Amino acid sequence: MYTIRAEQPSDVEKIREVNDSAFEQENEGKLIAKLRESEAFVEELSLVAETEQQEIIGHILFSRIRIETESGMVDSHSLALAPMAVKPESQNKGIGSALVREGLKRAEEIGYESVVVLGHPTYYPKFGFIPASEKGIKPPFDVSDEVFMVLELDPGALDEVEGTVRYPDAFLEV
Repeated sequence: MYTIRAEQPSDVEKIREVNDSAFEQENEGKLIAKLRESEAFVEELSLVAETEQQEIIGHILFSRIRIETESGMVDSHSLALAPMAVKPESQNKGIGSALVREGLKRAEEIGYESVVVLGHPTYYPKFGFIPASEKGIKPPFDVSDEVFMVLELDPGALDEVEGTVRYPDAFLEV
């Protein structure tokens, strides 16, 4: 059994450990640390999965993004889902899916309208993500269409927005 809750200051090191072990490298842990120091960080959307023994076994982070259109930058009330990690020994047990669902629910509740993700093309569509190109949203880098996806938490939120996602600088620094 586990619960999902917002991160607390005492979780910082454990969150880094979860990400380092899940990704077998330190880049995601460094990204999270940089995002925490930025305006893009949304404290209530950094969530952990915690066991009854108070072990953190999963983490997900949503951070603010902007979309650059022909007429300039748009604050589209959009988020990036990145990173999402589950400890290797706890993977394939539904923890990642529970983190995604809870994060999307909380993001919608506090007024965010859309979420982009660069992720596995067969995993994220089960949450409603579609190729971002279908909404006129482009990645800021060269990736295949099927892995850059968007979900409108508020249906139609991106109907009048067409452009390129601009991630927080922290994404470029790691």
